[in-house]
Amino acid sequence: MSGGVDSSVAAARLLRDGHDVVGAYMKNWINEEEIIGDCPWQQDIEDARAVAQHLGIEFRVVNLMDEYRERVVKYLLQGYQDGITPNPDVMCNREMKFGVFLDYAREEGFEAVATGHYVRRRDNKDGSSDILCGVDSAKNQAYFLALMRQDQLLGASFPVGDLVKAELRELARQIGLPNAGKKDSQGICFIGQVKMSDFLRAFVPDKPGPIVNLEGKVLGEHRGLHLYTLGQRRGIGVPSNAYREAYVVVAKKADANELVVAFEGQDTPFLYASRARVEGVSFINGPPDCESILAQPRYRTPAVEAELIIKGGGEAEVVFREPQRALTPGQVCAFYEGEVLLGGAVFTEIDHG
Repeated sequence: MSGGVDSSVAAARLLRDGHDVVGAYMKNWINEEEIIGDCPWQQDIEDARAVAQHLGIEFRVVNLMDEYRERVVKYLLQGYQDGITPNPDVMCNREMKFGVFLDYAREEGFEAVATGHYVRRRDNKDGSSDILCGVDSAKNQAYFLALMRQDQLLGASFPVGDLVKAELRELARQIGLPNAGKKDSQGICFIGQVKMSDFLRAFVPDKPGPIVNLEGKVLGEHRGLHLYTLGQRRGIGVPSNAYREAYVVVAKKADANELVVAFEGQDTPFLYASRARVEGVSFINGPPDCESILAQPRYRTPAVEAELIIKGGGEAEVVFREPQRALTPGQVCAFYEGEVLLGGAVFTEIDHG
């Protein structure tokens, strides 16, 4: 229970269905120094405890700060220092919620960990399970579970995946949950309302360098390559031209510490690509029968037709039918067959032709 309305309704629905339920808050981060903005973990714990009291269930706080630093924060910071753009939310789900925390739950005698993810679990006749996209297409969170394993899924429950957000909010009000009107968190996984740039600035020193165009002309100065993402339009620090065309980040040259920008278009060099190499290929319930899949290169981007060519050793090549914008090393690509989440992998190299 994160203190939010989704996990609160998940607990309420499990109770309704006759399960023995205990609420637990994963205490992953405490921003005692107040160096990275608003990290309202204390309020979240109070909100989660209030919901548990309202539902009449036990509530506990599970301290996983050391594991979170080791498995998520270290991965996040190292990725940005290496010039890639990692995804802490996907890693948090695999390593923490359905990793360390699931292990804790099983040791304590629980059968499963339930969350407020907008996804569904389908149990098959052969004893395996699949993850299906949530009914609410605007809230579907299957992407964030792309690196889960079958053994983890067998210990997972997703009680709200068949609801749309408006229905869930109304259900929370009907039940009388004290956090029924609480806004959704938009911050880093289990850290809170923290901007990624603020978080990085607290742990990775700025390394200013030139902002250049495709011809190498210096247009300005960046604060550090780790603070920028491929495809980024806003906050670059270079004004648009007389035609109000805005610059977009198309490359980061680590050796020269240069941030490369250009005006956006289908033929803008480095911005669009159809082929990419991925590593750490992971399938939730075995590989697909054919190469044709749907691939989702980032959250909030639709899954599109592609071919997945397995190379072995956890490596593969993804070939998109149509060029995709700003494919980014370090980001996760999720694989689907219809509404079934097959698995995912991490972009390592983008082929711009």
